[in-house]
Amino acid sequence: MSARARVLVQLSAAVALFTLAAAAPPASGDRGSAVPLRIATYNIHAGTGSDGVFDLDRQAAALRALDADVIGLQEVDVHWGARSGDLDVAGELARRLGMRVSFAPIYSLDPVTAQGPRREYGVAVLSRFPVRAAANHEITRLSTQDEDPAPAPAPGFGEVTLKVRGVPVQVFVTHLDYRADPAVRVAQVADTRRIMARERAARPGARQVLLGDFNAEPSAPELGPLWRELRDAAAGAPGTYPAAGPVKRIDYVAVGRGVRVHGVSVPEEAVASDHRPVVAELTLARGAGRR
Repeated sequence: MSARARVLVQLSAAVALFTLAAAAPPASGDRGSAVPLRIATYNIHAGTGSDGVFDLDRQAAALRALDADVIGLQEVDVHWGARSGDLDVAGELARRLGMRVSFAPIYSLDPVTAQGPRREYGVAVLSRFPVRAAANHEITRLSTQDEDPAPAPAPGFGEVTLKVRGVPVQVFVTHLDYRADPAVRVAQVADTRRIMARERAARPGARQVLLGDFNAEPSAPELGPLWRELRDAAAGAPGTYPAAGPVKRIDYVAVGRGVRVHGVSVPEEAVASDHRPVVAELTLARGAGRR
């Protein structure tokens, strides 16, 4: 073979190798293989704004403006009573936004009339992706519906399993105790960690995100154990409560292994609820992934 022929063969091989490399899928650890997810949390105060007016049109508009793929909601009424027009607020918001909904009641009370719907209040997840599975877990609660309550297991810790462009995601939504005494929150954090660990073991490789109103600031000692497995996506973000003039941050997006945070915002929505929402831009690693 002549020297000229050998050069042509070598050039052809190099071009072929370059073409194969360009066509090959990126390695599992590359940014190109990560899946984007825009996620939010919002305590909607049952649709009543900081001005004391129930306005579901306003609340739906505020949620639509978040442009999130998944939204965790707290203080959600479903036929609860007059304060929210006896509406199924979770279902109505999902309908107006064109999203799926999974509702996890904290309280489910008998209807006022025999033929009426049950009166329910709790948390919900709105999703642009199909909900593959849903659960309503029990954590320790101090009921607001009992005259002489004692801490006891009660529902209202919602979970949905989604598949986001091929990546399984477990989204949890919670509303922790509001009282100044942190004792119930201490128990709730322990319950949360136990449940999330169990669900993580049941679905290896699934990504986990915890959304909610924790009713405590990031430095609160009772939240400390959460940060062993999760990361506060909005660390350093502005306050979220009260909406009209926030003085503390008590609303969270917390992420687990294999979830990367690329940006967080607290929209300056001061009227639609008594809290402000939190929105996070995430990417989900495929495969084993790292934090």
